[in-house]
Amino acid sequence: MPNTPPHLADRLLSWFCAPHLREEVLGDLHERYTLRVAQIGESRARRRYWLDVLAYMRPEFIRRQPEQYPQPTNTTMLRNYLKIAWRNLIREKGYASLNMAGLAVGMAASTLIFLWIQSELTYDRFYSKTDRIFQVYNQDIFSGNPAVWGTTPLPLAPTLKQNYPDVEEAIRYRPTTLLLTANDKKMNVEGAFADPSFLNVFDFALLAGNREKVLTGSNGIVITKSLAEKLFGSSDAIGKTLQLDHTDSFLVTGVLHDLPNNTQFNNISFLLPWTAFAVPGWDSDGWGSNNNYTFVLLKDKINSATANEKIKHVTAEHLKGVVEDVSHRQIFLHPATKWHLYSKQENGQLVDGKIGTVHLFSLIAALILLVAAVNFINLTTARSEKRAKEVGIRKVVGAQKRSLVFQFISESLLLAFFAGLLALLVVLAFIPTFNSLTNKQLSLELGTINFWLVASTFVLFTGLLAGSYPAFFLASFQPGMVVKGAHQSINTVFSLRKGLVITQFTFAIVLIIGTLVINDQIHYAQNRDNGYDQNNLLFMSMTGDMSTHYWSFQQELIHDGAAVSVSKSLGPITNLNSRQWGLSWPGSTKADKDIEFDRFAADELFLKTTGTKLLVGRDINVHEYPTDSTAVLLNETAVKTMHLKNPLGTSIRFDSHDWHVVGVVKDFIFASPYEPINPVVVHGPAGSIPLEWMSIRLNPANSTAKNLEITEQITKKYNPNYPFEYTFADESYKAKFADEQRTGSLISLFTGLTIIISCLGLFGLAAYTAQQRTKEIGVRKVLGATVTNIVGLLTKEFIQLIGIAFVIGAPIGWYVMEKWLQDYSYRIAIGVGVFLLTLSSAIVIVTLTVSFQAIKAALVNPVKSLRSE
Repeated sequence: MPNTPPHLADRLLSWFCAPHLREEVLGDLHERYTLRVAQIGESRARRRYWLDVLAYMRPEFIRRQPEQYPQPTNTTMLRNYLKIAWRNLIREKGYASLNMAGLAVGMAASTLIFLWIQSELTYDRFYSKTDRIFQVYNQDIFSGNPAVWGTTPLPLAPTLKQNYPDVEEAIRYRPTTLLLTANDKKMNVEGAFADPSFLNVFDFALLAGNREKVLTGSNGIVITKSLAEKLFGSSDAIGKTLQLDHTDSFLVTGVLHDLPNNTQFNNISFLLPWTAFAVPGWDSDGWGSNNNYTFVLLKDKINSATANEKIKHVTAEHLKGVVEDVSHRQIFLHPATKWHLYSKQENGQLVDGKIGTVHLFSLIAALILLVAAVNFINLTTARSEKRAKEVGIRKVVGAQKRSLVFQFISESLLLAFFAGLLALLVVLAFIPTFNSLTNKQLSLELGTINFWLVASTFVLFTGLLAGSYPAFFLASFQPGMVVKGAHQSINTVFSLRKGLVITQFTFAIVLIIGTLVINDQIHYAQNRDNGYDQNNLLFMSMTGDMSTHYWSFQQELIHDGAAVSVSKSLGPITNLNSRQWGLSWPGSTKADKDIEFDRFAADELFLKTTGTKLLVGRDINVHEYPTDSTAVLLNETAVKTMHLKNPLGTSIRFDSHDWHVVGVVKDFIFASPYEPINPVVVHGPAGSIPLEWMSIRLNPANSTAKNLEITEQITKKYNPNYPFEYTFADESYKAKFADEQRTGSLISLFTGLTIIISCLGLFGLAAYTAQQRTKEIGVRKVLGATVTNIVGLLTKEFIQLIGIAFVIGAPIGWYVMEKWLQDYSYRIAIGVGVFLLTLSSAIVIVTLTVSFQAIKAALVNPVKSLRSE
């Protein structure tokens, strides 16, 4: 017969091939022969068929005595399961594509979240001595409220190391920003002064240099690889000279690998020895000043709680006679393992913090994966009728339930494998965007065995999570019931399906509520009156010779039309610079000395330049009023805190001086826009705090580019050795919302992905529902139902499920977001609008998803649908 394999070849194969393999081998060869006939012609196909038959004459295929016939091996069975699984997936391409897309999106989203979580959990935990490293914190009570802060007195570290045997090393650390010059290259760079043992305790990778000696001298500097390349063109920088602030020259004694992103030191690019800080006399601070960080390395096997008890009163003992009340002053050790995740200050303790965000995103990752698995379960059980006859026939010919379960599990695993490959491509494509969004440096370590082991385990887990229930569900069909066409109770199946859809959209609704609340909270804080005018306001640090030429710079900037006002101050109005306690005034009590004030200093043009409103009195002006050398301004909160009815002329004592109030300004936001405004005291340029920042109100009549061009020219004229650097007030203020905006963006992203996954499953379910109700739809159309009636019929059920999901998800979303909002003093109230918008959004999304299939089913000719039945 034409197009049939050679009969003699088949007889030869049947003669030598083991009976238990014969059927499978013949089936494969015949299938291959048919394909070849179409591709290369019958004649060549027949010759290739003979070669294939002869190729099977190998020991594992040769006929043996009946008693020697082995049972199929696990490998053979697995290969058979995978082969059948592959054929089923190819046959149902649409179903497989939907399932694969849902699983791939879920796996990709979960992978990105897990990478972020891994980065957070390893923050400052990769040092060889992590479990023995601690940062010293201060504790005290101010205004009756316990407080904690991380800066410490300069003498603390030497005292701990010399007098307490439990302490192996104690390190002073002082961040700084300096101008580094190498040949013609100049850069303002962030770095730090540190004691010599810093790199022994924090063992960052050193490219070049002796770890024991690089910070021991007084004129050496350690720089990172990227800084070396920027300044010298390569990382080979040992022995080369750098000039700091155009004064002292330092030799490069070490080159560090760029510090990892997951360390609190990731912003520094150089280290200077502490002796370089001491030479100019900068280390003269006493026990009353808290301007440095202190890190401690305990000796091996020393209990941190015991060490805490021994050292907690060190600062208080040295402050007797310096500070009036030290009864509540203590220090304590905060372990490196908790620096990043447990940094929230609450009731004088460091609790929670970013660990809450880690827990939240861990839950989101797990739920996204669960939603993807629910998708798989939904679509698989929806197709149960198509697989029922297959299961029935297999059972009739002797298949065991176990083998059927393995068969369906193999299909799930194969689908999960391809979904995993697709997810890997998605992650690789989107990880740069995700890094930009999270401000991380996440990556996949594709070249390591650990990565592939974890990835394989993840794919296996996902496949089992998604496929286990459908496998047992399908394998449980009874042959007798299948023959009768009632293999499963319709009500039971649909109840399961409804429950799964409700589960998916309950999670989606919670995320939608979270997204809306976070965005509302951010907008609420952004719209808060900050007390000054951000427009056309920029800040510049008075580096180099700028302090000497300030007045000339100011006058020329205004004369050339770049600015309308210039003032100098302790710092930008957008940043909290200093705090002060111990203030006394007429009628104050001893307890009032514990009230903490935000302290600021500025010249007479500060209010005019920043646009801060004067409510009572006048501005400080030492030129017109010589006595203003001891004048101060108070904000509204300070007046209320001090219970002053007539604040003007009130005498206030702090910093060992008597000051008098000349004006009251409107409250302005120094610190967090989410927190209450603290009492503020502002003194003039005659105070002890140097004014090292300029605020410049640009001329609104010019373009910003023109104003900056003029400002840069004048800056280079008076301060030629330093680069022109500035910050706009609106950008600085915007940075205060970065953490919340980052969280909101991530929640929005994963909300969108959850909705996409859910809609993929819903789309498939709508298609199968329409298919199952083909005859009903045809009958309804014959009886006069319109397309609108049919679409409403098919979408109504899904909208009802969304309504149930909303009833469940709305209280959960409200509770979760109320807990989140408790961290903010200045916060929104969750209104009805959030829930109405959530419900309407969910209904619109579901309607759009289901409508396509519903309209498609409604437009089918009823004659065709009834005939097909």
